[in-house]
Amino acid sequence: MSKQTDAQDGPTERVSPDFPRGAAVVIGGSGGIGAAICASLARAGTDVVLSYRDHLEAAERAAAAVRSEGREAALHPLHVEDPAAVGRFFDQVAKAHECIHTVVSATGADIPMRYISKVDPALWREVIDTDLNGFFNVVHASLPHLRAAGGGCIVALTSVGLQRWAARDVLSIGPKAGIAALLQGVAREEGRHGIRANSVALGVIEAGLFLRLKGQEFDDAWVEAARENTALKRFGTAEEVADAVVFLASARASYLTGQTLVLDGGYHI
Repeated sequence: MSKQTDAQDGPTERVSPDFPRGAAVVIGGSGGIGAAICASLARAGTDVVLSYRDHLEAAERAAAAVRSEGREAALHPLHVEDPAAVGRFFDQVAKAHECIHTVVSATGADIPMRYISKVDPALWREVIDTDLNGFFNVVHASLPHLRAAGGGCIVALTSVGLQRWAARDVLSIGPKAGIAALLQGVAREEGRHGIRANSVALGVIEAGLFLRLKGQEFDDAWVEAARENTALKRFGTAEEVADAVVFLASARASYLTGQTLVLDGGYHI
């Protein structure tokens, strides 16, 4: 059901059983997984504000998918490693919408696969600044707005590598470990304000970074071995990630905080 408009009284907001009035913010909403999350949030009954780094056309497609579900969408360019820009972004979103009730971090550095001994220190610092420090900036800037809304939820995508190490994946797993620690801290410290913090630890998902690396970093033998290493003998989809994120952000998970939902087809078993 979409918004209904009354000629005299103006727009009347639909009341969703899963989300209050206001907007969900998806950082990295232009990516393959981020776009699926945006669409699923809209389907669950909330307006969506999405950020993108460089890919305007992809962001516009994600916003169009939100609108096709009868919800409002807004998009903003954003470099999360710039704390001042992140602060302005959240201030603008809060001013334009009734409140911010959900923040989803669906970003990830576009990284090469390297053994720890082969990682250039300059590349390490760049990835940490973009991925981990960027997430800290998002948390730091969004918490006052979630408090002002009377509570809400932060959900971040992390890595199943935190449960089972994947060789050559330190540039993903390293910063995600810091993100997981931050989420634990937010869950513990901000629960008294009604703010929850959870994560979805991803295995191989046939979207986003995996598709970019397939055929470059990952040859056919690697792909088949990774598939065989999952209990379900298949990879996940962006839509399955989106379903997990929306559940954790929704009222159905209102007593869940500080938790990690492992979405890996049984890779870590």
